[in-house]
Amino acid sequence: MPGSDPSPQAGRCAVTFMDITDRKQAAEAQTRLATAVEQAAETIVITDTDATILYANPAFEKITGYTLAEAIGQKPSILQSGKQDAEFYRQMWAVLAAGQVWSGHLINKRKDGTLYEEDATISPVLDAAGKVINFVAVKRDVTREAALEAQQRQATKLEAIGQLAGGVAHDLNNMLQIILGSAELGLEELPPNHALQAPIQEIQKAARHSADLTRQLLAFSRKQAIRPVVLDLNAAIASSLKMFRRLIGENIHLDVMPSPVGGSVFMDPSQLDQILANLAGNARDAIAGVGHISVKIANRMVLAAEFQDKPDFVPPGDYMTLTISDDGAGMSPEVQAHIFEPFFTTKGMGKGTGLGLATIYGIVKQNHGAITVQSALHQGTTFTIYLPRIADAVTEATEKKKEQVVIGMETILVVEDEAALLKIVQQSLAQQGYKVLTASTPHQALRICKRHPDPIHLLLTDVIMPDMGGKELAEAIQKLRPDIRVLFMSGFTAEIVEKQGHVPDDIVVLQKRE
Repeated sequence: MPGSDPSPQAGRCAVTFMDITDRKQAAEAQTRLATAVEQAAETIVITDTDATILYANPAFEKITGYTLAEAIGQKPSILQSGKQDAEFYRQMWAVLAAGQVWSGHLINKRKDGTLYEEDATISPVLDAAGKVINFVAVKRDVTREAALEAQQRQATKLEAIGQLAGGVAHDLNNMLQIILGSAELGLEELPPNHALQAPIQEIQKAARHSADLTRQLLAFSRKQAIRPVVLDLNAAIASSLKMFRRLIGENIHLDVMPSPVGGSVFMDPSQLDQILANLAGNARDAIAGVGHISVKIANRMVLAAEFQDKPDFVPPGDYMTLTISDDGAGMSPEVQAHIFEPFFTTKGMGKGTGLGLATIYGIVKQNHGAITVQSALHQGTTFTIYLPRIADAVTEATEKKKEQVVIGMETILVVEDEAALLKIVQQSLAQQGYKVLTASTPHQALRICKRHPDPIHLLLTDVIMPDMGGKELAEAIQKLRPDIRVLFMSGFTAEIVEKQGHVPDDIVVLQKRE
């Protein structure tokens, strides 16, 4: 009957329950682990004890270029670049064989032959008995970080060298001015055809050559005085072609490609000539026999992300680019790492000072630009210089003012802390008929200005001096004598260079090498 109790003869069943919570949780943990390994950004590789690859995650494929099928059964040595020697790997395996974890930095090679850098940790996998049964390597690609660190180290090194070079050039210019001044005074005192004329002229020649070297050091250290103007880059390059062709010779074909839309930069024309002369000379020397050099001018907008992964960083902005390429011998990566360092050269003894590219580097940086290089052995070299483009509406407002020369019997106050140089300048000016007052310190110059009863028409002062700089001294003296004119003399003009990187239009600088 429905609803009645079951009879004793009704069927029975037995139900058994098994708690599989731990098993399920273990499976879920394994799934999570496998998912994490598969999706990790780091390379994860598992090998047997003979270092044969058993597993590699997708990141391995992305970074190395090898597929999992290609890697399985291979050894990690397929990635070796040759940058680590046999002793490096011997020590690595000594650590791993002892059951310890090894950590280190590797420079490896992708399938396509390009190098990359990674930080690696390799750990032994032990069984229950403590025996090593596998190795697992976790590696992080640090190529970009290494490149940025190397770039920063190089920039810091070049900055330090620049400071040293600028200081050396300042002191050397003083000595050269004494040599040149003394030689000139000596020649004026000698009668015609005197036996000492030729030796003194050789002294002058050697001193002028040394002055050229200091000029290049100043360019590298960004301490040279410049008078930038607005330059139409197409027109400026076109006007320099005669010099360019003369430098490279008739055996090298020159191809010039101006920018179709034009564009202007703000820089000293003499600096552009320095860039062209040095790059032309280098390109010529790199070509054996007949060759080809191309000069290309272009407009280029650099975006923020364009150079972030490259060692040659160019800040974002609107640029005019000057690209000079040759089909010469090219350079190895080892040489490229040092080309902007002063006195580094691959040329033979007496064939180069090693200051050409250092000069270009300093000029480009002084003009708030950037320079990149692409080169390989036997594949030529390309230098690209990025100069900030200025608005077309800007006019050539910075044209040099005509320098007014003081003539007659005027009084000149000369301030120079180098005693020998002070004497040379005093003698030279006195021979021209000027009345010369001299001071070896700024404070002495101020006392003379306060006590001298007559007018002082011109202040001729060094830029870098103890206690007080030349610009500060000039401002103090002009408060005492508002009508006095000022002429700076220096081979190290950092103090009077504006934040924009050039000498203001109302300041006249006499370079000591001149």
